[in-house]
Amino acid sequence: MSGQQLFSDALLPTPHPGYAKLRTAAPVHHTTTPDGEPVWIVTRYAEVRAALADPRLSLNKANARTKGEYVSSMPPELDAHLLNMDPPDHTRLRRLVSTAFTPRRVEELRDRVQSVTDDLLDAASGPTMDVMTALANPLPMSVICELLGIPPDARQDFRAWTNALLSPVPGAATDSRTAMRSMYRFLRDVITDKRRQPTDDLLSAMIEARDEHDRLTESELVSMAFLILFAGYDNAVHLIGNAALGLLLHPDVLRAVRGGRTPVRAVVEETLRWNPPFPLGVRRFALKDLTIGGTDIPAGGRVWVSLISANRDEREFMSPDDFDPARTPGHLAFGHGIHYCLGAPLARLEAEIAIGTLLRRFPQLKLAVPADELAWWPSFQKRGLRQLPICW
Repeated sequence: MSGQQLFSDALLPTPHPGYAKLRTAAPVHHTTTPDGEPVWIVTRYAEVRAALADPRLSLNKANARTKGEYVSSMPPELDAHLLNMDPPDHTRLRRLVSTAFTPRRVEELRDRVQSVTDDLLDAASGPTMDVMTALANPLPMSVICELLGIPPDARQDFRAWTNALLSPVPGAATDSRTAMRSMYRFLRDVITDKRRQPTDDLLSAMIEARDEHDRLTESELVSMAFLILFAGYDNAVHLIGNAALGLLLHPDVLRAVRGGRTPVRAVVEETLRWNPPFPLGVRRFALKDLTIGGTDIPAGGRVWVSLISANRDEREFMSPDDFDPARTPGHLAFGHGIHYCLGAPLARLEAEIAIGTLLRRFPQLKLAVPADELAWWPSFQKRGLRQLPICW
C-alpha cells in the first residue's frame, strides 16, 4: 500500500489496515495530498512522539516551502493562533488562556456539564435516539460557548461552519472559505458587543488582556477565540461518539462498565487510543533539512504525524486493535510536548459525564442499525460518525 492510497474515500471507514501496512513498510512515507501538495507522513509511535516535540518542526506556515509556498484557505484574520505559532509567541498566548483549562478549573465545570447532559437526555424520547444529534453535538457546543460567553442563538450556525471546514467533498474549499469568513464576522461582532458590555467569561477576559494590558493583538484575539471554539467543540463531539460506539461494539467491556469493574474514565482513555477523533496532528514544516525514521525531509517540507496510526503501533501496544480499557494509557491523541492539546481536560470531562450518564439512563442500550451501516464523516482531519442511532 502507498501513502497516496490513504486519501482514498474507500479507506475512510476503515483506515487502520492501511496504516498497519505503512507501519510495517517504514516509519515515514512521502506522498501527495488531494490538493497536490507533497507531504511526509510519520506513522510509527516512537517517531510520531519524537516529531511532536521536535523544535526543528515548525507550526508556522511561513516556514513552508512546498511548491514555493503553503496554500491555505484560512483568512489572516483567523490565522494568528496557537496552531500556527512557535515560541515565543506560542508561549505568550498559551499562558494567557491556559488557566481556563487546567484540570482544577475544568473540574469546577463538572456540575454544569452534568446539568447540560441531563437536560439533553431529558429531551430524548424513545425508543430510539441518535447519540450524535441528541448528545454528542450539543453538549460540547453548549459548554465551550458558555465558557467563552457566546450567545445561544449563534450555536447552530457555528456547528454548520465547523462541518464545512473539515469536509473534503467537491467544492469544500469554497465552502470552507465562506464558513471562515462567516466565523470571522460573527466573532468580530461578539467581541464588539462584549467591549460595550463585558461579562464573566473567557472572551471578556481575553478582551481585557488585549485592550487594557496589550498582551495580544486584535488578530490574535479573534484567532484565539476561533481556535478555542473550533477545537473545543469538534474533538469532544467525536470523542463522545467514538466512546459510545466502542462500548456498543464490545458488549464484554460494556458489562464491565455497568458492573463497576471498569471506570468510564478508562473507556475514554482507551477510545482516545483506539479511535481518536483527530487522526492527524497539526501539519508541521521542517526548519532545515532533517531525517526522521531514516527518511530525508527537506527544509520547508510539510510533515503530518499520524496519531491514529501511532496509537495502534504494535511496537508500543500489545494487541493494538483490541478495545481494552484495562491497558495502561500511553496514547498520543492529544499530542505531546509544548503543543499538547490545551482543551484535553475539558474533552475528557465531557466524554466521561456524557457516557456515564447515557449508560445510567439507558441500561438496555444497543445499536439500532448494523455497525457496517454507520456513516463516517468523509474527512481525513477528523474521525467521527455522522449518526449513531441507538435503541433500548
